[in-house]
Amino acid sequence: MGGFPMTLPLETFITKIHDLPQKVVLVVSGGGSGALSALLEVPGASRTLLEGIVPYSEEAMVHFLGGRPDQFCSAATSRALAMVAFRRALQYAPSEKNNVAGVAATASLASDRPKQGPHRAHVAIQTLSTTITYSVELQKGARTRQEEENVVRSLVLNAVAEATGLDDRLPVPLLPEEKIDSSRVEAPRGWQEILLGRTPALMIGQTPKSPVSSLRGIFSGAFNPRHRGHLRMVEVAEQVYGLHVEYEISLENMDKPPLDYYELARRLKQFGPEEVVWLTRAAAFVEKADLFPGATFLVGADTIRRIADPTYYGTSAACQDAWQRIAARGCRFLVFGRDLGRGFIRLSDLDLPEMLRAICREVPPEQFREDISSTALRQTGQW
Repeated sequence: MGGFPMTLPLETFITKIHDLPQKVVLVVSGGGSGALSALLEVPGASRTLLEGIVPYSEEAMVHFLGGRPDQFCSAATSRALAMVAFRRALQYAPSEKNNVAGVAATASLASDRPKQGPHRAHVAIQTLSTTITYSVELQKGARTRQEEENVVRSLVLNAVAEATGLDDRLPVPLLPEEKIDSSRVEAPRGWQEILLGRTPALMIGQTPKSPVSSLRGIFSGAFNPRHRGHLRMVEVAEQVYGLHVEYEISLENMDKPPLDYYELARRLKQFGPEEVVWLTRAAAFVEKADLFPGATFLVGADTIRRIADPTYYGTSAACQDAWQRIAARGCRFLVFGRDLGRGFIRLSDLDLPEMLRAICREVPPEQFREDISSTALRQTGQW
């Protein structure tokens, strides 16, 4: 990890952290709770810690993230936790956006039952400008649980030191064959403005070609990864339905953890220089309709079914109000069939309220059928 390893006593190291003006929200799960205890045990912790959270169960983790991660112990999940932590820090100290950070750790360590997978830890730092990740795989069976906890504690405390601007680092007790892998992504100013909510929508560094149609299509998605089904949907929308399609990626998503800068950069690399990609924070389609009035949204049958579900709105009245607002903005849905695990489902198979169905148009199976999903690609290791 960055910085200079020191042989400072632990209390002195933490005191130096507490003496700095930066503040953090710290989240640990599966290991690393000793870092939170160490910070609290040294006087002055209130100058550093805005909040310390341990979402230990799967239910607690899902609730904290706002969605279920692909894995509960991974670099991606640690980054998502750090992003949520950073956003909480902004809420607690809204005037100190450049002096707050989210720090998070996920770990899978020795337990009272055998573990099939590797023992590992992932630590992430999220600031307004940067996403940083540190990951290490520990030699299985070489340490006790407490010894593995000590490794994670040092990693987390070093991350807190880095987040607060301290150059000193604690030594991390690694074995010769163990190493720390790291990644770092610096966000352009525009990304930062989106994260802060100061800019509603940002076109990401693309050079758009001249549209062949005045009919605008918006394809909103996580694109994790982008696959042939996505490409085929755009082809059909443009060639059959005469739309000029642009893409939208939101930092916030319904039922999914938020995006950090690393994930955003990775997904944007999938698009070519002539493809328009918008970055937003519009998690719901009613918000997207406000940003893209008059657009036709390309969606799968699974997505339109969620749009019809009052659960996502709180009440049935709020649900109907959202559909009315979407329609009032002149927006429509072009609905593509999906294999949802129980056969191919198309728009006509869904029991939708008439108010929502009125602004939907079905793409028949003879025009589009691609039984592929981003989730399946990730599960098979193809992304």
